[in-house]
Amino acid sequence: MENNRGEEPQPDPQPSVEQKIYIALAAIPQGKVVTYGQLGDLAGVPRAARQVGYILRNLPTETTLPWYRVINAAGKISLGPDTDSGMRQRALLQEEGVVFNNGRISLKQFRWQP
Repeated sequence: MENNRGEEPQPDPQPSVEQKIYIALAAIPQGKVVTYGQLGDLAGVPRAARQVGYILRNLPTETTLPWYRVINAAGKISLGPDTDSGMRQRALLQEEGVVFNNGRISLKQFRWQP
């Protein structure tokens, strides 16, 4: 027998961790960077730097999300500097005005603080 007591419809399920990371990633403005851990914090997933790295590593190749705006806590690109991906990340950041000094980005100057 069906229950028709005017029950509230179930709310939409919460976004997945992956979806939360994508939303936070999309919000990073041009010319700014965040660290892996900071992106996790912004997405409401604290202490998830490694998980963020895993999610970014598995983005579809055709993504338009600004994955390249995420760097490590030392202000460096985590991808090897001599790899195609590392060189591409550096070039994309430089196109946005992010400055490298000895392979490092000044978090004081370029870190996004929403």
